[in-house]
Amino acid sequence: MTALTPNHLDALDLAELDARFAAQQDPSAMVRWLVDTIPLDRIIVASAMTSDTVLVDVAAKVAPGIEVLFLDTGYHFAETLQTANAVEHRYPITLRVAPALPIGDERYLTDPDGCCHDRKVVPLEQGLAGRLAWISGVRRSDSPVRADTPFVHRDRRGLIKLNPLAAWTDDDLATYANIHEVPMNPLLDQGYPSIGCVPCTRRPAEGDDPRSGRWSAHAKTECGLHL
Repeated sequence: MTALTPNHLDALDLAELDARFAAQQDPSAMVRWLVDTIPLDRIIVASAMTSDTVLVDVAAKVAPGIEVLFLDTGYHFAETLQTANAVEHRYPITLRVAPALPIGDERYLTDPDGCCHDRKVVPLEQGLAGRLAWISGVRRSDSPVRADTPFVHRDRRGLIKLNPLAAWTDDDLATYANIHEVPMNPLLDQGYPSIGCVPCTRRPAEGDDPRSGRWSAHAKTECGLHL
């Protein structure tokens, strides 16, 4: 198959494709479409090494050798870094780790948006440079802001963004991970349904929104990577 570029895929193509993916509900088929459409070296998977390690499992089985981008913010939990190491050794992938900036400025206390921008958004932009498409683990059940996440769309950069797990629930992820023995971040079993940087992550109280433990001292719910 001759590889296409996003310029050949207008908005109507993606809307129709999104509807087809919604009907199929097959993440592997979605990834297969992408790697059959766009050269593998122009695609990258973004993983926070939390529950989205399931996405790495799916992508690696369809496209061995695919690149996976992990943003090292400098403030990750030790468990998150251990998960990244386990994933790298488990799967036939090329793990690209965006290096962390020096820590200690405590900017997260007074300017969490700016902190996320410098430690997450900017490294992501650098990691996406030269790409035509990327794959993310964003799910509709993550938060109300993500409730309408499509399976495929063109992002603000003009890149094709694939969200193969958009319709999956936490139970779907746990079931898949158990069946396929996917290395998951151990903090998930310790009451952390949403895991970010240590200074900005706490365990939500029972019954609270799963993302209420993120930036709980601020009116903030997103780091900016998927807006």
